[in-house]
Amino acid sequence: MIHELPLERRTLHGHFSRDLEPVLAVDPGDSIAFSLPNAGWYVERERRFEPYDEELDAGHALAGPIEVRGARAGQTLAVSVDDVRPGPWGVTHAREVRLDWELEGATGRDRGGRTVTLRPFLGVLGMPPPAPGRHSTGPPRRWGGNIDCKELVAGTTLFLPIPVDGALFSAGDGHALQGDGEVSGTAIECPIDRAVLTLDLRDGPELPGPVARCRDAWLAFGFDKDLDAAADVATASMLDVMERELGLETDEALALASVAVDLRVTQVVNGAKGVHAVLRDDAIRIAG
Repeated sequence: MIHELPLERRTLHGHFSRDLEPVLAVDPGDSIAFSLPNAGWYVERERRFEPYDEELDAGHALAGPIEVRGARAGQTLAVSVDDVRPGPWGVTHAREVRLDWELEGATGRDRGGRTVTLRPFLGVLGMPPPAPGRHSTGPPRRWGGNIDCKELVAGTTLFLPIPVDGALFSAGDGHALQGDGEVSGTAIECPIDRAVLTLDLRDGPELPGPVARCRDAWLAFGFDKDLDAAADVATASMLDVMERELGLETDEALALASVAVDLRVTQVVNGAKGVHAVLRDDAIRIAG
């Protein structure tokens, strides 16, 4: 079943909190469809969504939270990205420079005539920390959030450890295109005309942090203020994936990871830096 979530004040929020009332409750396996302002709450280049609260809406414009019936803390939420369609415009900031983009089909063109091929995705996919109170949408956490990984395009499934009963999942931060690192602090930030996500539950295994299944690879994420520590977390999580999916012992997985797994910098600008370990399906071929 697909639930259409209208773009209105009651369906948007700008912080994470386990105390926010869900705007919708869905059954496991249901899909949600929604549109969004850009991360800064703009619905047009110079027009912000109203009403807007400077304190409560200081973070990304997020759709949700969505309750998943039967979800319990400690389970895994599977978020299948079915569709992400950017709006007709986007913007990128870098110090004193602002690039304004026209977005059409698979192409973005800035006012200088430079063109790029778009790969739209949602930068924020996640759930609130288990602690009460308001929490920033800025940093990624083990329960998701502002992951900002350019690989989470349509066709990908993201697996997240559930921190609170009901899950209380939210999504937002439309990116028409981003490079690994997001080095200026912004991608092509755009509104979203339509996104469709399917939410499902898994009983195990308990995950240390986000893991994703792409069309041809596994991804495992690590977040920390220190980039080396983030890399350690991503590596450990990928070793868990390799043990589980390939039937390897830990040291064997580590040896194979050293020759077959790529560590990539997800982003360096969200407070907690991100690293994603990538294991492509064709990287290790098992005989027999």
